Amino acid sequence: MRKLIKTWLIVLGVVFLVIGLLGFINNPILALFAVNGLHNLVHILSGILALIFAFQPEASARKFALWFGIVYAVVAVLGFIAPSFMSNLLMVNMSDNVLHVLLAIVLIALGSMKSSSAMSSQSM
Repeated sequence: MRKLIKTWLIVLGVVFLVIGLLGFINNPILALFAVNGLHNLVHILSGILALIFAFQPEASARKFALWFGIVYAVVAVLGFIAPSFMSNLLMVNMSDNVLHVLLAIVLIALGSMKSSSAMSSQSM
């Protein structure tokens, strides 16, 4: 499990960094996701944090994934219930909201996984 969580965090970290940088060059990203400067900076910071925690102990990586997933869930809910507020703050659209829901699900699932040590002690 440790490798799965860390691999996901590395992939997400790299993707967030690329998307954050790409947003300064090409907006909307992939002709789907509207962004502004603050949204790009959030992606870059998210990518840096994901990469940092990918190389931390498993428990820290899991906690980060869980909390990061909760943050994305809150952002998604705000995007659905207060779209004008979120659009003014981070320039989000419906595509962003759906992606935030998916990210929240994946991250919360990763963060909720049992640790490798807990799984190996159960199998004994």
